[in-house]
Amino acid sequence: MIAALEILLFWGAPASPVVSNVFQMLFSPPLGVLTQVAIAIGMGALAVYWLEVWQQRYILNSSTLWLLVGCLLLGLLIKSLLRLPDFLVDLSRLAFMGILIGVFWKGRPYWR
Repeated sequence: MIAALEILLFWGAPASPVVSNVFQMLFSPPLGVLTQVAIAIGMGALAVYWLEVWQQRYILNSSTLWLLVGCLLLGLLIKSLLRLPDFLVDLSRLAFMGILIGVFWKGRPYWR
């Protein structure tokens, strides 16, 4: 899902000067690191939300949350190996920290 959004934004941003200026401001050096971490946090929280809503047959606990982190990182690894554009999030330490924060912040009720 995130990869599809990245591809759409990668192709659509140069066509619109307003969108291009907004992305240039968001990913400039003072805000760039915070933006990438915020996107990774949102990605982790969204993954937990999808497991809560659409996959209700799975029991969420701390081990399944760790497995979810691994799956998200595996998806980022596959995306980087396919050489898709790394416009929003890429496989890095910042993305790893953001995904951890997002998954375990949203999955707080399932830690036990």
